[in-house]
Amino acid sequence: MKNFLFLFVFAALLAGCSTEPHYVINGKIDGADSVTFILKKRVARNYIDLDSAIAIKGSFRMKGGSVRYPESVVLIARNTRMRTTFYLENSEITITGKLDSLYDAKITGSKTQDEYMGFVNSGEGLSEKYSAAYNEFQLAMQAGDIEKSSRLQKELVSFENDMSGLQKDFIKNNPSSFVAPSILSGLSYELEGSEIEAYINAMDTAVANTDIIKDLKERVAIMKTVGIGQKAPDFTLNDPEGNPVALYSKIGSKLLLVDFWAAWCGPCRRENPNVVKVYKEFNKKGFDVIGVSLDQNKEEWVKAISDDNLTWTHVSDLQYFNNAAAQLYAVNAIPSNFLIDENGIIIARNLREEALYNKVKEVLGSK
Repeated sequence: MKNFLFLFVFAALLAGCSTEPHYVINGKIDGADSVTFILKKRVARNYIDLDSAIAIKGSFRMKGGSVRYPESVVLIARNTRMRTTFYLENSEITITGKLDSLYDAKITGSKTQDEYMGFVNSGEGLSEKYSAAYNEFQLAMQAGDIEKSSRLQKELVSFENDMSGLQKDFIKNNPSSFVAPSILSGLSYELEGSEIEAYINAMDTAVANTDIIKDLKERVAIMKTVGIGQKAPDFTLNDPEGNPVALYSKIGSKLLLVDFWAAWCGPCRRENPNVVKVYKEFNKKGFDVIGVSLDQNKEEWVKAISDDNLTWTHVSDLQYFNNAAAQLYAVNAIPSNFLIDENGIIIARNLREEALYNKVKEVLGSK
């Protein structure tokens, strides 16, 4: 009798353990026989392995421990470029698709993934319009059609603003969604620190305690030191010839644009002609630029300076996003810029397209 009771209690304990929160991933990927799949998540700017499994005739299964909260992960087919991203949480998740189009796999069983796809689908029409306009813009640029490319560029900015509006609405209307931190992180480069802080304060406690939001809070603290109205922090970086250049050696002109960019950054290269236009028109009236490159390759950096006709001062430490000035100014996406007056006070940030021209003209146009 005692042995029976012992076995009963032991079985009950095992049952209790098996009901602990955990994740299960069931994969059915056509064309993936004997392929190893690796589950990774991003930590800082690196990816770490969470799990792996070998597919047998396309089927595999991963069973892990409890995750603290839903977060974005990536599933990679080893030795291929195929991957798909989704939100991992404590549930049974099924991934169905084809190896050669893994990015388009169907994912079910994750409530957070469903929320994310709902958000993506809400902006699908806008994304299609943006893609079509962007393709037209590229063709117009290649054909040298300045008038058409200028018109399309304005359309692209309008679409980008509409996309930002959708993102902001999602964050406001879904304070308990674990999708919101990722969206806010992507949106944060165009927001002031006080705006980011307001979005965070409106989130549910569990969501606000995610690693993404903790990182954003640290960034907000830095952003407040480089907000509009603040004294611009000084920094010193080398120019392409290896000569050290201090920011404050350039301050004193009526307006100085600190322009964060890189040769590899498509949006930066598309924005460069606008900066060149403003520089040419207002340089003699007191407008200057210092370009801070987040490049890692010196040759590519120097070539882009020449190709884009960027005739102002340039500096870099070739450390990518670990660039010392970028860290000091909380820059985590480019293009990004800060407009500084003759006293070293930041008067505007992230001015692009006509916004930069209009602001500089407002300050210097009548002088």
